[in-house]
Amino acid sequence: MCCHFCHLKNKLWMFLVGMFIITNSFAQEIDFSFQNHALTLDQRVNILVSQMTLQEKISQLTNDAAALPRFKITDYDWWNEALHGVARNGKATIFPQAIGLGATFDPVLAKRVADAISTEARAKYIVSQNMGNYSKFAGLTFWTPNVNIFRDPRWGRGQETYGEDPFLMAQMGVAFVQGLQGNDPDYLKTAACAKHFAVHSGPEKLRHGFNAVPTKQDLYETYFPAFEALVKEGKVEGVMAAYNAVYGVPSCASPFLLQEILRDKWNFDGYITSDCGAVSGVSKELNYVKTPVEAAAVSLKAGTNLNCGNTYSLLKKAIDQGLITEQLIDERTRQLFKTRFRLGIVGGDKGNPYLNISPDKIHCAEHIQLTREVAQKSIVLLKNKNNILPLSKNIKIPYVTGPFANSGDMLIGNYYGVSPSMVTVLEGVADAVSLGTSLDYRSGALPFSKNINPKNWAPHVAAEADVTICVVGLTADFEGEEVDAIASSEVGDKRDLKLPQNQIDYINEMIKYKKGPLVLVVASGSPVSFEGFEEGCDAILQIWYPGEQGGNAVADVLFGDISPSGHLPLTFPKNIEQVPAYENYSMKGRTYKYMTEEPMYPFGFGLTYSKTAISNLKLNASKIKKDMNLEAQVDVSNTGNYDIDEVVQLYICPKDTTGGLPIKSLKAFQRISLKKGETKPISFNVTAEMLKVVNTEGAKVWRKGEYQVVVGNCSPSTIAEKLGAATPQTASFYCK
Repeated sequence: MCCHFCHLKNKLWMFLVGMFIITNSFAQEIDFSFQNHALTLDQRVNILVSQMTLQEKISQLTNDAAALPRFKITDYDWWNEALHGVARNGKATIFPQAIGLGATFDPVLAKRVADAISTEARAKYIVSQNMGNYSKFAGLTFWTPNVNIFRDPRWGRGQETYGEDPFLMAQMGVAFVQGLQGNDPDYLKTAACAKHFAVHSGPEKLRHGFNAVPTKQDLYETYFPAFEALVKEGKVEGVMAAYNAVYGVPSCASPFLLQEILRDKWNFDGYITSDCGAVSGVSKELNYVKTPVEAAAVSLKAGTNLNCGNTYSLLKKAIDQGLITEQLIDERTRQLFKTRFRLGIVGGDKGNPYLNISPDKIHCAEHIQLTREVAQKSIVLLKNKNNILPLSKNIKIPYVTGPFANSGDMLIGNYYGVSPSMVTVLEGVADAVSLGTSLDYRSGALPFSKNINPKNWAPHVAAEADVTICVVGLTADFEGEEVDAIASSEVGDKRDLKLPQNQIDYINEMIKYKKGPLVLVVASGSPVSFEGFEEGCDAILQIWYPGEQGGNAVADVLFGDISPSGHLPLTFPKNIEQVPAYENYSMKGRTYKYMTEEPMYPFGFGLTYSKTAISNLKLNASKIKKDMNLEAQVDVSNTGNYDIDEVVQLYICPKDTTGGLPIKSLKAFQRISLKKGETKPISFNVTAEMLKVVNTEGAKVWRKGEYQVVVGNCSPSTIAEKLGAATPQTASFYCK
């Protein structure tokens, strides 16, 4: 027995020694030349992926990519957000919501904001790595920006976009991508991602299961341009496929969207991710295929590299069933590692210029000042009866009231970080006014429901005040993503454009009792209707969700430290009756480009504390050939008593709109600064390509005929001048 035991013991020892030799030999045989920066990116990626097992490769195709210890690669979660600051990852600067940034009409500013965000992101990543935090929201792949068209004012997530116009969306989106990704030729500062591709802008409650069937004209005129610009001009690293189907095929399983358009037509060279849970929806909500295994296979085949979710864990079964090949998995895996190599987080970090960003940059004084500047420039002055604004800081009895006067929630919108420096409107006003004023504050109304106590003295305080500043509006609890908008009866969307009835009642009570002027400050990420109380308000400020310094920025504008300069990035209808059916994805009657009814406030509108005059419009030619650009020159004058920023806008309006052409289209804009009494000449260049129109087949064509150029500080509208916009300059030209 003893000899038998010894024999078994020796065999076990020999087995263990053998396994050690094999394992050690296996480790030694790994080719780490994927860290050799003398090789091309493709060569390095190929060296790494070619050594991975099938299971290792599959483990990299979900957002929570597993660690690969034998390659010295740590866990990595791709899911991160940076819509208006590093989100869901602790302390960070909170900038104004995207729709507010859109209201600035300032791509240079958008790039500055994104650069600040990516600086904080890199600093936070370094700190996270050093403490072993590889969790969700701690990475460098940001699923930002959202460039879906804000086609309907009920859409709760419209606040995440830059507005309703494809050209403005493209300009702001490209700048934001460039700011996030940096300008190094070899390394990405962070990786941006254009979402949600494609034709995705509500309703929220149907987002997982609806089938968008836009006309080809709408697809290429409205829904595609921003994505195309972000790919071609912005070189965006990622694209997120939407939940919904387009033309009957789920977006993340659509060869048309992901291969024909993205890869082949636009030459996209980044990674494609699904929205979270969208791959499982291919077989569940959309019923495109029968099983989750098939859903994984068709999505991978169509071009989706990354599954936000876990359906791709079934890819081994898909191979076993003959639905896909390992070669396809190799291709999709390589694309993902190209992004990680570009970020410098895999494959060594030689030459990476973003490795030593100090944690001191997180929520630093420079970024706090920047968010205040952005908020200032985003605020839109909609009404200023008898020029009651700006107010004097020495006003004796100012009254601040309203459900959001002292609210931090109305500052942040959705997809936000955490800031220790939130400034409410009440705090901003209190800090701005003279210490000798008798400032009073009462909330007066609950945000979204009727006051429980029928007794309420708050409206009566307005009868004693020299000015009443009432802060009303919405929050991300009322409008936003389906899983977050807990106060929304429409699963994140709005039922109509009205403020909550309790707020309307409160505004009307103050109109009844007010002694001095009533200044209405409105926070929202979407248009609201002012029907029924607009006439009783002496001034109206639209402040969006203005970020952590929103209160200071509002005070800066109210008291004249800066003139308001924001312009509406979307139309404000009078009421919901002016808006087509929500579920209809046709652009007919939607946005300023196709709307024929007179809105309450038109796209591009915004007042300053001064007066703007536009004159001497000149075109380079009255007849434009196919290969010619249209050049326009105009003089812009500040004829008032305040220094201002102004947004000068150029629109082209075809005389003949048959064939579904837009009534008017923004083709160029410039944000300029003007001292009081100053005149500046500015010029616009509209390329021959931009002069083409999209026909009913979705093709860009040169269409002969007469067109009108309109240059002003608002979209062409019969009501614009009545509201205070400058008289626009017009000129005609012919496309030959």
